[in-house]
Amino acid sequence: MLLIRPPGVYPPQGDTDLLVACVRREELDGSSRVLDLGTGTGAVALAAAAAGARVTAVDLSARAVVAAWLNSRLRLHRIRLRRGDLARPVAGRRFDLITANPPYVPTAEDPRPGATPGRGAALAWDAGPDGRLLLDRICREAPRLLAAGGVLLFVQSSLSDVHASLAALRAAGLRAAVVARRRQAFGPVMTARAALFERRGLIGPGEREEELTVVRGVRDE
Repeated sequence: MLLIRPPGVYPPQGDTDLLVACVRREELDGSSRVLDLGTGTGAVALAAAAAGARVTAVDLSARAVVAAWLNSRLRLHRIRLRRGDLARPVAGRRFDLITANPPYVPTAEDPRPGATPGRGAALAWDAGPDGRLLLDRICREAPRLLAAGGVLLFVQSSLSDVHASLAALRAAGLRAAVVARRRQAFGPVMTARAALFERRGLIGPGEREEELTVVRGVRDE
């Protein structure tokens, strides 16, 4: 999918494709309420909108919001766009499907409050020493926004502890499982941090691949 992507906005990659494929397997129609967290270029939101769903997309980056708006206009898909921190702009609403392709790359420094965060485009992938800075928030906050029978879908790397995501969703009352996997070679960002990953035991010596994983959580009716 050819999309407008200003500098500093995360480009659709293998993780995007894997998540989009899972979104297309969901049963969506004109009554479906969809929330895309950290929408970036809007690629995942557009996949849901193409199925006829009513889509709200959120991103902290003003550039991303503009890019997603332009891409939705080019494809004649209506998406409601909000700028803000994760789910805060939609607090109190309920959705039938929530999607996210959050930052999940482990970093050397800790961007939590009081620490120095990444800057610019790095905000699209840097996710703290364990890669779970945003994943933990999604697992904690997104289940509260699901309607009965609603589904949460997000993609992450094997380096950011998939089992922790499953455990967190189950603790939040969702039925959780891995529904898609794909192995791929490290890109430039992961390759630059390979030595760090080796020191932390996240990969073996000389290993330069990760497994992308889509986690699906369901709130029972």
